[in-house]
Amino acid sequence: MAIQNNRLTAEQYEQNFSDIHPPFETHNAALVEANRCLFCYDAPCTKSCPTSINIPKFIKQITTENIKGSAHTIFQSNIMGAGCSKVCPVEKLCEGSCVYNLMDEPAIPIAKLQRYSTEKALANNWQLFERKKSTGKKVAIVGAGPAGLSCAHVLAREGVDVTIYEKESKGGGLMTYGIAAYKVTPQFCEDEVNYIVGIGGIEIKYNQELGKDLPAGRQGITLAKLQKNYDSVYLAIGVGLARQLAIPGEDLEGVEDAIKFIYEIRNTKYEKVNVGDKVAVIGMGMTAIDAATQAKRLGANEVTMVYRRTENEKPCTDVELDIAKLDGCNIIWLAAPKEIKGHGKVEQLVCSKMQLGEPDASGRRSPVDTGETFTLNVDMVIKAAGQIPYEALIKDCALNNNHGKLIIDANQSTNIKGVFAGGDAVNGGKEVVDAVQAGKDGAKAILNYIMPQMHE
Repeated sequence: MAIQNNRLTAEQYEQNFSDIHPPFETHNAALVEANRCLFCYDAPCTKSCPTSINIPKFIKQITTENIKGSAHTIFQSNIMGAGCSKVCPVEKLCEGSCVYNLMDEPAIPIAKLQRYSTEKALANNWQLFERKKSTGKKVAIVGAGPAGLSCAHVLAREGVDVTIYEKESKGGGLMTYGIAAYKVTPQFCEDEVNYIVGIGGIEIKYNQELGKDLPAGRQGITLAKLQKNYDSVYLAIGVGLARQLAIPGEDLEGVEDAIKFIYEIRNTKYEKVNVGDKVAVIGMGMTAIDAATQAKRLGANEVTMVYRRTENEKPCTDVELDIAKLDGCNIIWLAAPKEIKGHGKVEQLVCSKMQLGEPDASGRRSPVDTGETFTLNVDMVIKAAGQIPYEALIKDCALNNNHGKLIIDANQSTNIKGVFAGGDAVNGGKEVVDAVQAGKDGAKAILNYIMPQMHE
């Protein structure tokens, strides 16, 4: 695999990885857009937000110069509202539900307005919630991603002492390690985590991983020990194991996991990141788009995305796909990887041509191999076919699961008393905003469990 050192200038790297959705440059610019809002009663934008942010209210507060109040309205529903304003697929959520879409007019730029208020709160460290007096109750949370941080903040506000155990050296989960650098920078993610724990009562212990029999140098914690030392435990471990292609040649040099590739970009100087000249990306989700566009922005000459279904079945949004197209990425639909060839290093990707079969009971048509193949000459293959749960870990903890996805009841509880769970570890992987809501739901359930008289 080629290492594209010095292929681009420092200025080009900076431009390629600059903010893809720049903020409002002036307060007046924000006011112009905020004043377009119709402040709908029973607003469809609020209904479509998984965390139910009162969007008309926070926009109205911007128009009345109450920026601190606007940020409070957002954070009251979504403590990671700043990060979500950058990474949420708003075109299929709040902005996609804006009534202006029915009038053939541009939707209110809700995300941009949300970013306007929340970034001011972070920059000025406005702590908009007062932590109640400590109750003496202690809760352990495993995972400092969006679900874990959201749960921790709600609990801390209620006077619960929270300790978060995080296997990485930084918090934020995939916000920090798995999203394109032109959407959120590592520094922003660190600032957001610091802001959340700034309420007090939250301690994050890094490099602490759930499980036993860990590799040398890795510190492990066990569920049994957490149960013994805390009043309750919340599992927000996410999903993190790359789905394998299970094809010949997958172990050749130059075959990379998308999350690992993005992780490296976020933790290394751009010119030192390994990237091929001709890159193939397997998959069509948000992570696949991020990997493909960043490979192109690192200097790859050709980037080809391969997806086994049609454009109509793609998991990414039209907006995300347009980013890849504008960056010059090629798209091949109805193609599935069959074999990776090379002599020690990747040289070719052989793909099967697919067609859609008959609809199943749900009406979905699965791709079927036609028997025909084609070959791409490549020197790097990035696997973005999804992530799978930590099935072995979950079974080792004796937790009920469905192929590794934790099973919880209506009270967010696992089959083990006092152990709750939420986020990607339960749903298999959704948006950041869904994980935030899961954390809120988990916190409510935990409060009912450890302080039932106060939270009935």
